[in-house]
Amino acid sequence: MIRRARLGLVGYGSLATQALDALASSLKTPLESVVCLARPHGASRARAMLETFGERLAREREVVVSLDDFFARRLTTVAEAAGHEALAEVGVACLAAGCGLIVTSVGALARESLRASLEAASAGHGARLTICPGAIGGIDLLDAAKLSGLEEVTYTSRKPPAAWRGTGAEDLIDLDILERATVFFSGDAGRAARDFPQNANVAATIALGGLGFERTRVELVADPTIHRNIHEIVVRSRCANFNFRIEGNPLPSNPRTSMTAGYALAASILGEIGR
Repeated sequence: MIRRARLGLVGYGSLATQALDALASSLKTPLESVVCLARPHGASRARAMLETFGERLAREREVVVSLDDFFARRLTTVAEAAGHEALAEVGVACLAAGCGLIVTSVGALARESLRASLEAASAGHGARLTICPGAIGGIDLLDAAKLSGLEEVTYTSRKPPAAWRGTGAEDLIDLDILERATVFFSGDAGRAARDFPQNANVAATIALGGLGFERTRVELVADPTIHRNIHEIVVRSRCANFNFRIEGNPLPSNPRTSMTAGYALAASILGEIGR
């Protein structure tokens, strides 16, 4: 199955690059093809990314700039690694074309209308919709606890100030003068995903696996004393109480993203094309 796989990729930034690097290093035989959907101004950048991995990754590597050309390649699976706006633009079309879709921009699913559209397209066209766990683990245990009855789910995201630059945190605190850990957001997962889309994919993943966006509690913290992105999840349920603490090294090219996310995307792709 892997040998015949035709992978579609939406995105050509640091997350996509890291995932393809991990994928190319893991494959015993190259994929049949990898097709990257790019915006016209980014086509050369996307092409350079694919050629970095060459035939280690796929026998055929191609960049297209239109959805019609993208789906004409009879893709097996599409991996989205381009952000909330891109998922909203192409997600339903991917599923409607019968392609399995792996989602990394999970925070976009805080929009109930988008979530419902994707789920309907998945069911209506028999195309698998997969949520990439990204920077965290333990979702299988959360799924089990949910069946027993969840009582409380809390997620805390603790990152160095640099990881919050370019986000709404800059409007709430002065990241340049912090001397100690500072909570700048406390609320539900839905609001976190909407107000901090670059950093809220983990919160959305936990919400989808647990109590939902309105009942999952989230705290976002800027901490000048740390150098890693720390994710803490606390769950109370009828079958078990448990805590997870994950310390992820940030991507050097994008400190808002943990390195784990790229490897998680590669693992999700391997899981889908190897079915």
